[in-house]
Amino acid sequence: MEDKKICLEEALKSRRSYYALASDIEVSDERIEELVKMAARWVPSAFNSQSARMVLLLGDAHLRLWQIVKDTLKAMIPAAAFVRTEQKIDRSFAAGHGTVLFFEDGNLIADLQRKFPTYADNFPAFSQHTSAMHQLAIWMLLENEGLGASLQHYNPVIDEAVRQAFHLPESWSLVAQMPFGRPLDIPGEKTFCPIEEKVFVIR
Repeated sequence: MEDKKICLEEALKSRRSYYALASDIEVSDERIEELVKMAARWVPSAFNSQSARMVLLLGDAHLRLWQIVKDTLKAMIPAAAFVRTEQKIDRSFAAGHGTVLFFEDGNLIADLQRKFPTYADNFPAFSQHTSAMHQLAIWMLLENEGLGASLQHYNPVIDEAVRQAFHLPESWSLVAQMPFGRPLDIPGEKTFCPIEEKVFVIR
């Protein structure tokens, strides 16, 4: 039990954002799939809604996602600014091994709102909480395997193109994208605000 506790603590403390990635990793695709499925099964959700949906993109599908991002942004920002954006995407995200897409199923949320009208206004926030827990769990699991990752938010501008490209239901709302791969850099030192401003103990 002590080993498990230490492993969890270290995974949480060492989890960082890696912005320089390589695609060659020592972890098998099957292992990564296993980790994503484990998180999908065991991470909690409000009212046990199980509204989180994850899409693991590997190989050409991973590259296709980041091409969608580039094509979308190219049509939105000036050409001079896009050069830098394209370089960032190519070096930081597309260069990785894969991407986990995080969605929430809006149909399930709407169904819960009908079943529990007292909490109807809260369910969209509960949905975001659910997604956040899945994001952190998968991030820590990838970190524990020696992989680097970051969390990106190119939604909502890419949402429709992503749904069409990967034939996903209209009810799925894209929340975040997590590119991962072999880390090539060392993150800068993490800074912290005083813990006394964040944690209060009342007896």
